[in-house]
Amino acid sequence: MTPPAKARAQVFHVRERHGAIWVCIGEPNGEPPEFAIASERSFRTITAGPYFFRALGPRVIENVLDVAHLGYVHAGLLGDPGQLEVEDYEVADGPRGPEAAQIRIWQPNPDGTGKGALVTYRYWLEGPMTVGLEKLGSGGRFAILAQVVPLDGERCEMRMLMSMNYGHDVSEDDLRVFQDRVTEQDRVIVESQRPELLPLDLQAELHLRSDRMAIAYRKWLRKIGLQYGAT
Repeated sequence: MTPPAKARAQVFHVRERHGAIWVCIGEPNGEPPEFAIASERSFRTITAGPYFFRALGPRVIENVLDVAHLGYVHAGLLGDPGQLEVEDYEVADGPRGPEAAQIRIWQPNPDGTGKGALVTYRYWLEGPMTVGLEKLGSGGRFAILAQVVPLDGERCEMRMLMSMNYGHDVSEDDLRVFQDRVTEQDRVIVESQRPELLPLDLQAELHLRSDRMAIAYRKWLRKIGLQYGAT
């Protein structure tokens, strides 16, 4: 007897990288996201999430790219309402999407010492639903690679890799608890945003100089023809 088609196992392309398993549901058109910092010997990398949003992926990714929100949404943690200035910065074309470096902002406790300082951020896109950030402060380097996956027409899920070369005495659980708190603050804001579909027409919403990376993200999504979560 010839086995029926429905008796066959469903096979997916799988790669293991940076302590995570990456699965491609369709046919891959490239390699899994790069996160080179996780391969450096002085860094430890841990996972965080999953985090669930009643929102669509582009809104979640743009929230990560919005450096100006740190002083408002994460006041006392990642920003200071009294020192909200975001120094001007430039956006360039990276290997897989827009990227920006030398974004300097003030943070009240950037490295766990309790002392405020200016820190420098770098943001980059590894794909429409994959974003990375690196923070350089006086105490060391911290980086995140965040991946968003649609669940249905209303919800998405985000998982993270976090890598750092300091704070080795802080437990993985404590680091996750901190990230859980930050992401919950983001979730409330993201789920309240209207329209739910990210407008790719730059005239539809007001933008400031600090939104350069978010603007580049919208332009890029329009260029590549993304049809999920945007209009």
